[in-house]
Amino acid sequence: MDVPTALLDLVAVAAAFVIGGIPWSVIISKIAGGPDPRTVGSGRTGGSNTMRALGPRWALLSGLLDAAKGSVAVLLAFVVGGGVPLAVFTAMAAVVGHSRSIFMGFHGGRGVAPSWGALLVLQPWIALVIIPLFAGVILISRYSSLGSLTATLAAGVLLAAWTTLAPLNPWMYAYAVGGVALIYAFHADNIQRLLTGKERKIGTSKPAG
Repeated sequence: MDVPTALLDLVAVAAAFVIGGIPWSVIISKIAGGPDPRTVGSGRTGGSNTMRALGPRWALLSGLLDAAKGSVAVLLAFVVGGGVPLAVFTAMAAVVGHSRSIFMGFHGGRGVAPSWGALLVLQPWIALVIIPLFAGVILISRYSSLGSLTATLAAGVLLAAWTTLAPLNPWMYAYAVGGVALIYAFHADNIQRLLTGKERKIGTSKPAG
């Protein structure tokens, strides 16, 4: 890899991090004239808090825009000619940027939407088949975090398996493992509350227990 190519790759990763940090839920709350998602629930800017603050329509729009950040990050890697290896880095940069946004003092969401958006470009069928699992777990348990964690793990396992069977570019293993690790790391407090029975269920004003 020559210097200009390496520099271009670094610029792409940095750009993906910045794109990931765009706080769509906060922007939408200002447009909608509703409460800032950071003032309710866990204080995060992801889908659950946006739902609590602004309702389902705005939460859906925010989620789609957050997912688009991951898709754009991956497409950016292909546009500059970095292929799958660079796409893995830009995808994860977008996820980190979403959760540690430079526009919000390095706070943000959990990274689920942009990681799904990246997967939608990398392996669309996996991104689509985990939607029923995500929705089903949430409907049964009423825990948004459990749906996210379950679907993320399933996506990682499917991606790793398909990378072996297809076979795909071995760098897909890095996203299968690294993507799941990031989402679980950003859900550390949720996991702790799930284990202790104190996680907030959808439709309740206070955590269980």
